[in-house]
Amino acid sequence: MKSTTFDILFVIARPAAGKSEIIHYLKSLNDASRRTRYHIGSFDEFDDFPMLWTWFEEDAILEGMGKPRLHSDKQGYFKYDYLWHVLIERLALDYGKLIRDQPEYHTMGTAIVEFARGSEHGGFARAFEHFPADMLRRGAILYIGVSWEESLRKNRRRFNPNRPDSILEHALPDEKIERLYKESDWSTFSAGAPDTIIINDVKVPYAIFENEDDVTTNQPDQLAARLKTTLDLLWRRYCDRS
Repeated sequence: MKSTTFDILFVIARPAAGKSEIIHYLKSLNDASRRTRYHIGSFDEFDDFPMLWTWFEEDAILEGMGKPRLHSDKQGYFKYDYLWHVLIERLALDYGKLIRDQPEYHTMGTAIVEFARGSEHGGFARAFEHFPADMLRRGAILYIGVSWEESLRKNRRRFNPNRPDSILEHALPDEKIERLYKESDWSTFSAGAPDTIIINDVKVPYAIFENEDDVTTNQPDQLAARLKTTLDLLWRRYCDRS
């Protein structure tokens, strides 16, 4: 039977661009509607933020015990740049375990892989190098397009100090988000072709969901329509990939 859904959808962007809101919207749909409208089956989400936040919590615990912090310094920056790539390797490891335990997963299911990267720590180019070829061959990239200024605005707006570990309500201090994410390599990463990116000799199709006007915040009808248009385009590119 010919597949009607993406196997793997990489959802990437600057922080606070709308990634989590799009995934939250997809979760609100039943499987049949999601499959028909967006080419996404029942799905599992792979997000590096909970892993990252766990490291920060562990470091705070260790510091409270009078022990050395393992991952980050007291300002909350990683002690080693390679830890950004460990997060990607971990996403790939978790996906591999899913497929190991459910070999027929992609007959009905889509894996959604979500993360943000800035040039300061290697950007999207370095991050994607750490996904195995099989994931890249199965994957398509949905990039949420916003400017640095819009990313900063939404990062400030969404912060809930009572839920700093929340997927939808976490945020970074201005100085930290500027250092880590102001500079983005998306334009150079995607410069080779208007529809595919070559990563480790694998052609990965992509499409851009433009969100400078923030349709992912309290505009469900516009979100639904724009997401359909963008994913229909991405689906055509996904089916045409060679």
